Amino acid sequence: MAVMLLTEMTPPPGADSVALLRARAGAARRAACACLMAVLALLPAAGLLADRAGTAQQALPPAVLSLAVFLGGLPALAVTQAVWGARAELLRRRERELYGVARSARLWPLTRPAVALGWAVTLLLGCTVPGLFRAAGRDALAGTLNWVIETTATALAAAGAVAGVWLLFSWAKEAAGMRTRAGRPGGSPGDPWDPGPGARPHGTAALWACAAAADVGLVAARAHLWEPSTGLVCALLAAALACAVVTDE
Repeated sequence: MAVMLLTEMTPPPGADSVALLRARAGAARRAACACLMAVLALLPAAGLLADRAGTAQQALPPAVLSLAVFLGGLPALAVTQAVWGARAELLRRRERELYGVARSARLWPLTRPAVALGWAVTLLLGCTVPGLFRAAGRDALAGTLNWVIETTATALAAAGAVAGVWLLFSWAKEAAGMRTRAGRPGGSPGDPWDPGPGARPHGTAALWACAAAADVGLVAARAHLWEPSTGLVCALLAAALACAVVTDE
């Protein structure tokens, strides 16, 4: 009865717009995380399959796949994460305007180092692509890719340093702001217009954890920290991609 009375009440001012912004930010977050999970699964898996190929001809398809994923994954990561950041910032600004506190910013400082780590691993895996083509007998293409990497290494290092400084600054600023607002009263309205974590599907966190575990396993195998069988590599790849697709829906 209490739930029925709440749903029949008029939502407080701004609740509808905040709900829409939260839905858009959540969709952008899922898309960005799914893209990152897919890239971090495909790159090491393709490298492992290329390394285990019996002949140079068999090593060529995984090498081509690795190059395609790397070249296509970088802009995809940049676009999806930029959209996610823009929508999350718009949501936080609106929440502060209406409620004096941004509920959606609680985990925001933790996501930035995680995303930065994902970018670093992606770039490191991309640097191994020339070696895959050399093993496939395509020395000319491997030399060209090496030259491109060496030419852009300085620019990437400078850009990475600037991004790292900005990341640490924004992370510290946001964390300090959260501590300042920790004891401040107020906040966004409760159900039914502002469902909390309890309204989310319970299986979503498990799917994200499964995808992350599969990615970590594949990256660790690519770094020769363990030696899974080829069948297990394919199983980890399929699990990571399946979980990323399901959680993005």
